[in-house]
Amino acid sequence: MYDFLDRVADRFGIAREWESLRGWAIEQRAAFWPEFLQYAGIQLSAPWSQVYRGVNMYDCEWFAGAKLNYARHLLRFDDDRLAIISEDERGLSASYTYRQLRLEVARCAHALRREGVKIGDRVVGYLPNIPETVIAMLATVSLGAIWSSCSPDFGIQGVLDRFGQIEPVVLFTADGYTYNGKAFDSLERVRGILDKLPSVRRVVVVPFLNVASPLVGGAGAPAPGTKPDATGLRTARTWRDFLGPVDTPAPPLTFEEVPFDHPLFIMYSSGTTGLPKCMVHGHGGTLLQHMKELM
Repeated sequence: MYDFLDRVADRFGIAREWESLRGWAIEQRAAFWPEFLQYAGIQLSAPWSQVYRGVNMYDCEWFAGAKLNYARHLLRFDDDRLAIISEDERGLSASYTYRQLRLEVARCAHALRREGVKIGDRVVGYLPNIPETVIAMLATVSLGAIWSSCSPDFGIQGVLDRFGQIEPVVLFTADGYTYNGKAFDSLERVRGILDKLPSVRRVVVVPFLNVASPLVGGAGAPAPGTKPDATGLRTARTWRDFLGPVDTPAPPLTFEEVPFDHPLFIMYSSGTTGLPKCMVHGHGGTLLQHMKELM
């Protein structure tokens, strides 16, 4: 933060102390946000014509005319640095370099494109926190489609209350999940979800429980090492069948450049006062917030 303060003090003539920076950021938004955008290394594929239009948070449009893609920024590296390190409660681990991650995202994006997924379509995940969830999200938003997800411990109605409002075209699901030393099946609930979610054209099943595991089964969990039972899941394919084998060349990874405020994620309120409210987050604002928090 002091490095940024040093930079703007020289460029804009503010004092090198916190209150000056804070006041300048609030009063000179049209100077602060472009400066931070550049400092954070966020590359735009088309420039903005105006930093913001409007007065309050409800009607304000930021960086009008600018184009970018959230996934392109997250995948800007293509080398052997580690991008993901994953370990589940069974002690099973996996890792992806940026190069490996880009290849898997390219395969997934190509498969989604084959399914006809396009800008503005909704793709959803009913998945635990695993690398495939990240890959499916990045592939979705690389196409300009919109990602949303629900925790795999949600029941059928909880999922329908959320996904039913946004009409997804593709559903990614794991065969199950683990919690507190037990394994739980997801596919029976997915069958119930699909019965009332006619917009879904393709189901992709990520094998998660069908590996050797010391966990005790719970709630109808399959035996370790068995193949996911996709009976009754319309148009279901396993993750690897959907993406294609890893030993085949990946298609080129391309990105749909979208407006700064183009929808990226749909998240939800708690649903304590009626149906959960859909909260839409955009490519540019989300990326700025991540960089602001994580730098």
